[in-house]
Amino acid sequence: MSLMRQIAWLVLGVVLAALVGAVGLSTLSTRALMQTQLGLKNADNAQSLALALSQQQGDVELIKLLVSAQFDTGAYEYVRWRDAQGRLVFERAGAPQEGRSPAWFRAAVPIQAAAGVAQVSSGWTAIGSVELKSHSSYAHDALWLASRQLLAWLLMVGIVAAVLASLGLRRIRRPLDAAVAQAEGVLAGSYGQVTEPRVPELQRLTRAMNAMVKRVRELFEAQAGQLLVLREQVHHDALTGVSTRRHFLAELDAALQRDDGPAVAGLVLVRLRDLPGLNARLGRAAADDVLQTVATALQTYPASVPGCRVGRLNGGDFALWLPAAGVAAETAHALADALRASLPAFGAGVQVALGAVELPRERPSPVWLGEADAALARAEHLGESRGGFVVEVVAQAGVGREQGEGVWRAQLQDAVARQQGQLVTFPVRDRSGRVLHLECPLQLQLEGQWVPAAGWLPLAARARVTASVDLFAVGLALQAIASDGQARCINLAPASLADAAFLPQLRDLLGHAPQAARLLLLELSETAATEHFDRLLELGRQLRPMGVKLGLEHAGAGLAQVERLYQAGLDYVKLDASVLLGVAGEAGRAAFVRGMVIMLRSLALKVYGEGVVDEMDAQALWDCELDGLTGPWVTATR
Repeated sequence: MSLMRQIAWLVLGVVLAALVGAVGLSTLSTRALMQTQLGLKNADNAQSLALALSQQQGDVELIKLLVSAQFDTGAYEYVRWRDAQGRLVFERAGAPQEGRSPAWFRAAVPIQAAAGVAQVSSGWTAIGSVELKSHSSYAHDALWLASRQLLAWLLMVGIVAAVLASLGLRRIRRPLDAAVAQAEGVLAGSYGQVTEPRVPELQRLTRAMNAMVKRVRELFEAQAGQLLVLREQVHHDALTGVSTRRHFLAELDAALQRDDGPAVAGLVLVRLRDLPGLNARLGRAAADDVLQTVATALQTYPASVPGCRVGRLNGGDFALWLPAAGVAAETAHALADALRASLPAFGAGVQVALGAVELPRERPSPVWLGEADAALARAEHLGESRGGFVVEVVAQAGVGREQGEGVWRAQLQDAVARQQGQLVTFPVRDRSGRVLHLECPLQLQLEGQWVPAAGWLPLAARARVTASVDLFAVGLALQAIASDGQARCINLAPASLADAAFLPQLRDLLGHAPQAARLLLLELSETAATEHFDRLLELGRQLRPMGVKLGLEHAGAGLAQVERLYQAGLDYVKLDASVLLGVAGEAGRAAFVRGMVIMLRSLALKVYGEGVVDEMDAQALWDCELDGLTGPWVTATR
């Protein structure tokens, strides 16, 4: 039994005990008073009757007449006249009167008043005595009425007291419930503060809980700060601040594997020509300044365009990944113009070659790097003859859809309306090989072909129909879960959360399959936490009571920059492939992953790894104590 319920029963017991005690004590004291008064009445009436009888000078008939008159004018049980020897001479008696009080009350609270006795004389001669006793039914009636009135008043007082006690208990319970919710939030990874109540004891409890939560939050923030420092050391070049070669290539592989990128993208390679010669002519410090200038020009793009990635491949080679079609050539020429304006300040002989390529995103990363490197080699060759900043661009026809937005929208809406979709499953397994859940990307049948998410998701985002497509995918997942009972994961587009009708429709859809909803996982990309945190918070607030688990995918170092991640109410996080690839061969990357796991575990989150392609990386990730892995290696080996 809960503490509040125990207190409520205790208060109720005290009120009832007080009520019963007050009614009982009042009834008994009133009965004693009535017995005394009834006894005095009997004695007074007996004296009065004896005085009247003494005036009759022993006339028997007159005495009998007066006794009868006394009996008839009062409520008496009996009136008796006895002679001087105590023998009964004359008696008038009546049947007992029941009155209005119930029999159980008369039996429980009897009124026994003493009979009144007085001596009768004629002159100085005693001629007998008179004895009378009044009926007690009238006294019982009066006592019954008084007890009922007292009980009614006390019941009213008890009801008012119970209401006031309930309000008081509710006031006490609010801070207790808040403290319990706060403690449960800490277990769930949410670190909120609670307003301190005015009750001193509860105020101390709440203050201690707030201090503990603040301490845990500070530890989390300190750990997040340490991870940012470690990330800078492991993933970024110490001189220029851009990604190292290993990390950039991991980011490139991860970008090519993701479903939410464009069908065609671009890659620009920038080479600072003759870096050893620059070191010899200008000195190392000046050559470092030249490298930093090139890196600064490249970093303007990630700062303004989400998804852009910049890396230093080796001494004087840099790379810029552009997640958009038709901008590689323009970007390369803009970079050349910017460097042409800034680099001559370091002296003559500072030259740059640029090679750009646009390819379909399904091409593997070696093809991207090979094509871009070939373009860079041609640009460098032309630069020798032209003596300046040369740009070479190679563009291949993509697989992107050339129709207008209206056509895309109509095709996507038609596929959803006709239920022309299927879920492809990829397992997420723990270390023992057990399937934790299935990742289920949606394929849509467009123009008679099954198109994976990478083909239609960018079009759906541009046509603003991601909400209906996501609802369709959730419906398919719920049907599959109801069929085999296997947990499934559906990825939601962040754009769907911006649709005001999406969340109510999603709740209604889940409400029709409450059992299957408890095995459903919904995940969003890391940008949902970094750019749309309030929407993520609202999604978790409405769906968690239904048993749906919520997670983030493609998560990397950006999580450490989310100020209120501990309030998001997440269940798990999937670390991005760009963070995990190559972890077996680099101790620094393994340390960063281990730090991420420790930070996320402090928020009571499960941590999974995605995009695992190598057995050695998988073993290194198990050593980092991840809860599960997914990717080509996991799918192929099981």
